[in-house]
Amino acid sequence: MSTIVIEREHRLGYAAAREQAQHLAERLAQKYKVSYHWDADTLLLQRRGAQGSVQVDATRVYVKLKLGVLLAPLASIIKAEMEQALDQRLG
Repeated sequence: MSTIVIEREHRLGYAAAREQAQHLAERLAQKYKVSYHWDADTLLLQRRGAQGSVQVDATRVYVKLKLGVLLAPLASIIKAEMEQALDQRLG
């Protein structure tokens, strides 16, 4: 099992950061067939072989994604894509 952890600070404010997290989830859903839903300030992500969360607050976004055995070899690719998407969306 492999775990991806990404933390980014931002200056967007809570509402805009939450909207950007939503866009990230939509991108993951399209590319990796991830399902997602909000639980308060946390976006929960899940698919076969992976589960995780995106916690959003007024100044920070924290991503934690656990990958199962079959997806573990793709961890560096998935992490790089998520970092790039977060950096673009959070400024």
